[in-house]
Parts: sequence; C-alpha cells; structure tokens
Amino acid sequence: MKKILAFGDSNTWGLVPGSSPKKRYPSSVRWTGLLGQVRSDLSVFEEGLCGRTTFFDDPNRPGLNGLSYLRSYLSSHGPFDGAVIMLGTNDCKPLYGASPSLIGQGLSLCLSELEKYIPSSSILVVSPIFLGSDVWREEKDPAFSKASVSLSHSLKYEYSSVASSHGASFIAASDYVSADSTDDEHLSPEGHRVLARVFASCL
Repeated sequence: MKKILAFGDSNTWGLVPGSSPKKRYPSSVRWTGLLGQVRSDLSVFEEGLCGRTTFFDDPNRPGLNGLSYLRSYLSSHGPFDGAVIMLGTNDCKPLYGASPSLIGQGLSLCLSELEKYIPSSSILVVSPIFLGSDVWREEKDPAFSKASVSLSHSLKYEYSSVASSHGASFIAASDYVSADSTDDEHLSPEGHRVLARVFASCL
C-alpha cells in the first residue's frame, strides 16, 4: 500500500461551490476519496485547507501559509511514497501582489520541503484550474480581482517549468476540468471524478 499525500487548498478539501457557510463534499465525492477507490493500492492522506497559499501569509487569516505548515506536517507524518500538490489559486488574490514567477518560487520551496521526505520523481505537481471570468464579483468571491483571472491562467506554464527543474511530474488540472459556474472557483462533483481518474493514472 502506497502512502500518498494530497496537499492543496479548498479544491483538495472539497468545498461545495457557492456554499455559505462552507460545505464540504463527502469523501465519496472528493477526488482525494475517489483516488483511493480507483487505486486500491493507494492510501491517501488528505491535507486540503481553504485559503491555503504556497508561501504567503494572510494578515487576517493566520495559518494559510502552505510552506510553513508543510514543514511541521512532514516532520510529524512523513515519510510518504508519493505526493500530489495542487496550490496557487489563492496566491492569485490581489492581497499578495504576486507575479507568476513569485508564485512559482513558492511552489519551488514547497517542493524542496517535500523532497526531504519523498523522491522528486514520486511528486505530482498540478497547476490549478483556471478561475472563471466572473469570480471577482460580489456574489462570488470578491477577494479576487479581474487580474486574478489572467494570473491563474499563467500558472500552467510557470508550474511546468518549476516541476521540470525539480524532476517532478506535472499536469495541468485546467487541461481536464473547469471551475463550476456557481462560483467560478471550485470543482463540481464531475470535476472531482475526472481529476481522480487523471491522478490515478499518474501515480
């Protein structure tokens, strides 16, 4: 049985699009739960957190820095046989003023931390789904802006380069699934099913 870490944000946690207060899909719907069903040889450790970034700190919401958390988590729960890391959506918020290369630096630091416990060849880097064109609207998620949408599109190419430099595998979630139109940010149940099948073929 392979021990796999699934490290990400709300699309790893399984947030139901547009739910307020936040609701979570059951394990039978989340890609993390489905992955273990598709591949019975995998034991998936879910580590998704809404709002998580690669390495940025939100002054109003402490604890969202992925790199900081990863260091302590791996010390406590590692080693793993493999990992899927899908972060970057929240880094696109104007709060962080980030460029694609800066977000890529955050990803690279996370990969360096993972590599202390997992061979780089067993790490799957996933660039996140694109934000929908209306995600920034008040009724959706005004923490984003119009510029966030184009920034999210640029991560595919940045992440591909970073993954290659680390010797990690790479896929773009945006090649397979799109954000649900309810909030232009999160996966539908079908999106979770598709990603589970894609990830299963890569691990």
